[in-house]
Amino acid sequence: MQTSTTTKNEAPPSGGGGAVDRFFRISERGSTYAREIRGGLATFFTMAYILVLNPIILGSAEDKFGEQLDPTQLATATALVAAVMTVIMGVGGNLPLALAAGLGLNAVVAFQVAPLMSWDDAMGLIVLEGLLICVLVLTGLREAVMHAIPQALKQAISVGIGLFIALIGFVDAGFVTRIPDAANTTVPVQLGTGNLTGWPMLVFCLGVLLTVVLLARKVKGAILISIVLMTVLAVVINELATVTNWGLTSPTLPDGPVAAPDFGLLGEFDVFGAFGQVSILTVVLLVFTLILSDFFDTMGTVVGVTAEAGLLDERGQVPGLGRVLLIDGAAAVAGGASSASSATTYIESAAGVGEGARTGFASVVTGGLFTLALFLTPLLTIVPLQAASPALVAVGFLMMTQVRHIDWDRFELAIPAFLTIAVMPFTYSITNGIGAGFIAYVVIKACLGKAREVHWLLWGTAALFLVYFAIDPVKQALGLS
Repeated sequence: MQTSTTTKNEAPPSGGGGAVDRFFRISERGSTYAREIRGGLATFFTMAYILVLNPIILGSAEDKFGEQLDPTQLATATALVAAVMTVIMGVGGNLPLALAAGLGLNAVVAFQVAPLMSWDDAMGLIVLEGLLICVLVLTGLREAVMHAIPQALKQAISVGIGLFIALIGFVDAGFVTRIPDAANTTVPVQLGTGNLTGWPMLVFCLGVLLTVVLLARKVKGAILISIVLMTVLAVVINELATVTNWGLTSPTLPDGPVAAPDFGLLGEFDVFGAFGQVSILTVVLLVFTLILSDFFDTMGTVVGVTAEAGLLDERGQVPGLGRVLLIDGAAAVAGGASSASSATTYIESAAGVGEGARTGFASVVTGGLFTLALFLTPLLTIVPLQAASPALVAVGFLMMTQVRHIDWDRFELAIPAFLTIAVMPFTYSITNGIGAGFIAYVVIKACLGKAREVHWLLWGTAALFLVYFAIDPVKQALGLS
């Protein structure tokens, strides 16, 4: 189903675009080279923040022995894994999906795993997790789970992700902030710092308005145009005014655009080293947590993005799903082997879909830009979050439109769908939302006497999610807390 408003008024492609067109099925999917390139660019610029954020998260943590990872080497490793695996996804999976170090997963590695062992051991666990995911894919279990999900829950996953990435955009820009506990208020979040102040906030607000106006006018490249123009405005403001609150990325022109990559972290991992640092049960629980988060974050992202692109088949299934999931599992292995943390499919890929991307050619473009980022990091990371975040808000709207396809009169489907949609943004986790929806679906079906309608894989998955949500009591019961 096509929901993007940026491409509906474009003339249909003429077809016959040569070998590249046939390989990627660009014309067959109703796309054009221009749309694919725009989509690849938009996806890159909405997720390029990971080049800054991943080194900050991993580089700020210490392992059991007080060692820290080098931020420059982390930036190189992050860009390298994103470049290689995104191109592989484009060529092998032929879907507009980009991969990079997973947010959330990198925090687990930095603040939960590394303090228990060395960095080499922690990254070895990531490699192990990726290998196990590949095994699940090769046995068909991971794909079978995705096919067992009811269509209403798949649609809810897409809508929930839309709200989630819109919230990410608001939070990253500082438009929405957490109220400190010391405020003694029952309101957990607020507008800005109580109100909207500062030049960066002006850039974000103008960016949102520009993006939605361009979308409403059905301007080609609306999202990308907004990102570029707002970055230029941010650079000008930063030069003319004293601004100290841009956040992670400051729009400051670098002394030089080129920097040599440092590959010093590649190969620095030990697959079995963790077993010598902590108990086997601890290792099992850590790997289980990583697998479950990676497994369902990817599932939600792949289903949501491909649904937004209108690429699901008549049964609501993702084309070439087995290859896509295998590549995603291999990305986790690559991320651990390079010390960049587990790499996974990014929900920001929806920004490229919003620009019209429908094939893996867009991913090749995105991967090519990450390759350039290996050498041009000082230049490519000047895009502040305030200039990129409006794209996430706009894409959130585009993905939200799929809510109309859910049958809200069938409570046995509507309630799990609602929980899926609500829990994702409210808990800041795709995995949590999927888990809440799965458990609710299974319980409601059972209580209505329709237990046989639930696929056995959903029963097993719901049971695993119960363990996932109760992981802390489980650890306490096993004496691991």
